[in-house]
Amino acid sequence: MMPLTQNKLGDKMKPKKFPKESISLKDEKTGNEITQLTSDKSIHHHPFFHVNSYNSDQDKLFFISHRSNLPQIMFADMDSLHLFQISDLENLNEWSINPSLDGKYIYYTAAFSGWRVEVDTGREEKIIDFQADQMMEKGMVAAAMGTTCLSNSGKWWGVTCKVAEKSRFIIINTENGESTTILEGESISHMQFCPDDDEQIFYAGPLTDRVWTIRRDGSGNQRVYEKKPLEWITHESWLPKTKEIAFVDWPNGMRAVNIDTKKERQLTNFNAWHAISNHAGKRIIADTNFPDIGLQIFDPFDENFEHETICLPNSSSVGEHWNGPFPYGKGPIKVYAPQNTHPHPRFSPDDRKVVYTSDCSGFSQIYEVSIPNHHWSS
Repeated sequence: MMPLTQNKLGDKMKPKKFPKESISLKDEKTGNEITQLTSDKSIHHHPFFHVNSYNSDQDKLFFISHRSNLPQIMFADMDSLHLFQISDLENLNEWSINPSLDGKYIYYTAAFSGWRVEVDTGREEKIIDFQADQMMEKGMVAAAMGTTCLSNSGKWWGVTCKVAEKSRFIIINTENGESTTILEGESISHMQFCPDDDEQIFYAGPLTDRVWTIRRDGSGNQRVYEKKPLEWITHESWLPKTKEIAFVDWPNGMRAVNIDTKKERQLTNFNAWHAISNHAGKRIIADTNFPDIGLQIFDPFDENFEHETICLPNSSSVGEHWNGPFPYGKGPIKVYAPQNTHPHPRFSPDDRKVVYTSDCSGFSQIYEVSIPNHHWSS
């Protein structure tokens, strides 16, 4: 057993308070209320779209800010709208952050170690040192982002790293620091614990063979969908209460596949890009690109495939490779797609608001838009 160790430098870091920077707005198309939470002239972004951005009480919204010239972990107090910085790091892997649902800790990787920071105090604890050749693949997408996964209970944290040209998927017990490698493969990324079952995990394989699940103990590794040659399958996420994984068939819409029966169904047919269900499993929110028609909300069980605009983020959504056929058929290619320019919408815990990122002001900022009442789900 490897005991958790405290970073002495972290003892000196208390949450640093900033004045509120919020601006109240109305969406130009829908009139829906929007709050711009950050305004500093620097890069900001919330976690990746399939990672929690809020604590379960919804009084904190966590994000990354580059206002000190290096990415640091911050949160917005959703009552006062004051901002607080809770990290002071030189080597944070910014897309690795994963807040626990209770809001007590933020888990992250920094260089070749796994850490957590206590939100109320800023105290940092090292959980694990990775014996790795590199933490992330080169580039800006998929395994190059270094996203991590955290179970809803907060007990299990999943991280990948590269060892001898192989991706290694490691599950860490956050209570005692014990770790187990449950899988090695060509490429492993965008891991997600099932919201209904801490024992079941989705992960994305190589860009040509994406949709896989595995049990937390390493058993039951299976491909749940086999990509056809010309399909561009991407941006998978769990659909709560269904045992289904929803995925984007870019740019033709979305489908879902049952992990047990492998039965598929169509969810929508517009150009959903990054899409995620609300916590009730009754609505999906998606950003769009080529063309950008704004954030769209829809019912994944509506056979008429209707969808409604929630707002127009007007973000630059950089990534010209999306404007064409599947580009990875002959292997990885170099793309320019800074992730902080993508909206990556995510529902709040009460399913009544959506957080997104936009660089429409010239710098990527954090926004929260209110969902119309008729889309609220219990």
